[in-house]
Amino acid sequence: MNAFIRKRVQNVRNDVFSGITVALALVPEAVAFAFVAGVDPLVGLYAAFMIGLITSVFGGRPGMISGATGALAVVMVSLVSQGNAMGAEGENLGLYYLFLTVILMGIIQMLAGVFKLGKFVRLIPHPVMMGFVNGLAIVIFLAQLGMFKTKVGSEEVWLQGESLYLMIGLVGLTMLIMWGLPKIKATKKFPEALIAILVVAGIVIFSGLDVATVGSFIRDGGGEGLKGSFPTPVLETFSKIPLNMETFWFIFPYAGILAAIGLIESLMTLNLIDDLTETRGNTNRECMAQGGANIITGLFGGMGGCAMIGQSIINIKGGGRGRLSGITAAVFLLMFILFASSYIERIPIAALVGVMFMVVIGTFAWSSFRIMNKIPVADLVVLILVSALTVIFDLAIAVIAGVIVSALVFSWENAKRIRARKRIKEDGTKVYEIWGPLFFGSISAFNEKFDVKNDPDTIEIDFVESRVSDHSALEAIFNLVEKYEKAGKKITLKHLSADCKVLLYKASPKFHQVIEESIDDPRYHLAANPEKFPKSLSEYKF
Repeated sequence: MNAFIRKRVQNVRNDVFSGITVALALVPEAVAFAFVAGVDPLVGLYAAFMIGLITSVFGGRPGMISGATGALAVVMVSLVSQGNAMGAEGENLGLYYLFLTVILMGIIQMLAGVFKLGKFVRLIPHPVMMGFVNGLAIVIFLAQLGMFKTKVGSEEVWLQGESLYLMIGLVGLTMLIMWGLPKIKATKKFPEALIAILVVAGIVIFSGLDVATVGSFIRDGGGEGLKGSFPTPVLETFSKIPLNMETFWFIFPYAGILAAIGLIESLMTLNLIDDLTETRGNTNRECMAQGGANIITGLFGGMGGCAMIGQSIINIKGGGRGRLSGITAAVFLLMFILFASSYIERIPIAALVGVMFMVVIGTFAWSSFRIMNKIPVADLVVLILVSALTVIFDLAIAVIAGVIVSALVFSWENAKRIRARKRIKEDGTKVYEIWGPLFFGSISAFNEKFDVKNDPDTIEIDFVESRVSDHSALEAIFNLVEKYEKAGKKITLKHLSADCKVLLYKASPKFHQVIEESIDDPRYHLAANPEKFPKSLSEYKF
């Protein structure tokens, strides 16, 4: 009993400390993505709070962190820009169109959960998953490089001289602390990321170093600061935007794209966390939670969001496993906005960049290099393709392209496996024994196996080692039977699966004479000879 209590206390402590670390890392990310989308930083912070809280409580993957993400922000740029252009002169309606789009996005995601579409994430091949992880690691890394720039007038230029060396030094110190602390047994009770942030922040604050901070980052981006109030419903959305079909057709494409990107990133992050924790999340429940969270976020003035792989990795590596970790991150983020904005604004950006660099190192699948010459060339191409497309375009395009290429490769490889062993019975009947899957990709090869003109008058096609998989295969069988019958030859089909027989019977009554209902199918040999079954388990010889 005492051991159980100690374990529960340890889990709670890990969840709380890990959640605080995530909350600190969420601030610059949410602010940066808000700037990308062209909206106020508080719009991104409110989204991170509401989505993070709702998905932590109701989501299908404890320990996964959700919030405003860059993958969604890049799509929102065009939406906000076009929305502003649709208003009267001097009236920027882009933000209200964004809120309405996020609500519709949430509805679409909830429908995906209702129709249980989340299970289709299982169809994503492993090379696509590795490409997704590597691509996102590269995206996170490239996003941090922007922190090594400063504004000179209206232009952003790279840091130089002492400022650059100081930034590199603080980032390196943060990474060194995170690397070294786990090796010290006494510090394993606290997340190394949180300790690194506090140590580096303390050095900067007490030594008075002139470096970029969270506050200066917000002000350089055009924001006024981190300080805000508790989010309230933005009812002006429904009064400023005309709720008609024209508005619906304008926002629907954006909502559909955002919903797809959000679900793909969330469900693939869920799969990654499943692998890291050796547990299993609920994909359909996650769809429902993400959808509900985005509906509420849109109503309360947030920019929408989905799962965040970087923050999720920080949480898992910090020991956060339960729902409390995500709840803690969301609540502390709100506390920062309401009460501690002046303190959070003093945290150096270098400390948070160092944390994210360690996330990149932990996220990237370094095994990709080791297995390059050990996996099929097609899988290697898919892995590299998905990684590149994730960086160049976005996650949805990358994953969809990867799945399509993998499916085409799979179809081509299986299409080449169709075989036909031929033999002549004593009575002169020619037997074709079909081996391999019969589907749309193997139809051409299947048809090439038969010589209708020169075959004898009696033909038998045995499907015992084949599987008829789709409508194209059924059509091929139907056409083949017709060719033999037109040539005045008798054809018999044997060992077709039950579902295939049903469909062929529906296609034409003549198949009742063509299909042989045999009981010598080796797949059903035991069922046809029940006397061969042992009477009890004791009769089995192990």
